[in-house]
Amino acid sequence: MRHALILAGGSGTRLWPMSRAGQPKQLIPFIGGRRLLELAAQRLAGMIDPSRVYVCAAAAHEEAILAALPDIRPEQYIAEPVGRDTLNAAGLSAAVIARRDADAVIGVFTADHLIEPVEAFQRIVSQGFALAEKEPQTLVTFGVKPTGPATGYGYLELGEEIGGGARLVRQFREKPDAETAKRFFEAGPERYLWNSGMFVWRAATLLDCIRRYEPEVSAGLTKIASVWEGPERSRVLAEVYPGLRKISVDFAVMEPASRDPLVRVAAVPMDLEWLDVGSWPSFARTIKPDADGNAVSAGKSLLVDSARNLVASSDPDHLIVTLGCQDLIVIHTPEATLVCQADHAEAIKRIHAEVGKRFGEELL
Repeated sequence: MRHALILAGGSGTRLWPMSRAGQPKQLIPFIGGRRLLELAAQRLAGMIDPSRVYVCAAAAHEEAILAALPDIRPEQYIAEPVGRDTLNAAGLSAAVIARRDADAVIGVFTADHLIEPVEAFQRIVSQGFALAEKEPQTLVTFGVKPTGPATGYGYLELGEEIGGGARLVRQFREKPDAETAKRFFEAGPERYLWNSGMFVWRAATLLDCIRRYEPEVSAGLTKIASVWEGPERSRVLAEVYPGLRKISVDFAVMEPASRDPLVRVAAVPMDLEWLDVGSWPSFARTIKPDADGNAVSAGKSLLVDSARNLVASSDPDHLIVTLGCQDLIVIHTPEATLVCQADHAEAIKRIHAEVGKRFGEELL
């Protein structure tokens, strides 16, 4: 049976100060008043029955996420006591789902993407489901056609076609430097696609890969899943989960699987509009710019002799004024305000850590 898993455990540090520990990016209503998490769930409507849609995210956000997604019942929420990256989030969820449905085929989706049109998304995802159902040892990933030589995404190096437009993945390539990204982009989408971070696999196949590649993680996840439906869940989860190796599913499973003769990794190209809203420059692309190229998402603002700025505020009564400013990011919240050059956006993650050290974690 087909299931869906939305991974919503990201902290969104590159979207500080609006994205905070208590309200991470997937819960901020900043996409025309809508949350990224809500949009992710809406994309699945009509494709996966709501009773088989799961969310894996922080235990601390369970109440807020269940309130935002009324179709998700508490038993469909996989609560992490701490974040341990995507291997453990996907692995624990697969182990829990597999105990309820031994033949489960799971589509894994992110909570921080904008994808349009939805009809094309569902058609492509259904193709991925069909591939994993027909070939049980196939791990399916989805690749996005690059629109430029981006250094912020991983890349899929493609091999031969296997039917229906799907391609074998020859290699997963980590986020490249600028020169390498240029080379990948110039090679074209027949050779390299962006790694979307979305997958389809049989739960049993994923769990077998984890058992063979990461046996200690597998043992821990099996122990947790064995008590998931009982009164020991909280105790065992708190004891075991924080000690599991923190690593992404790409590194831990997909990379070795691409070299493993017992399984195969296939990429289904996604020919649609895809935006990873993981930084302020990417958020700016969700806003229609004014005549001077300014992207504004603030209740009150006045931009004079200013161009190519992003101005955003979570306080509708606070006025933001710029005069003679170009290429700035200005983000205001009641607790903190960020001003930086747009080309320094990737360093916000480093500044986030420094804020915590100097001024306390309550600002994070």
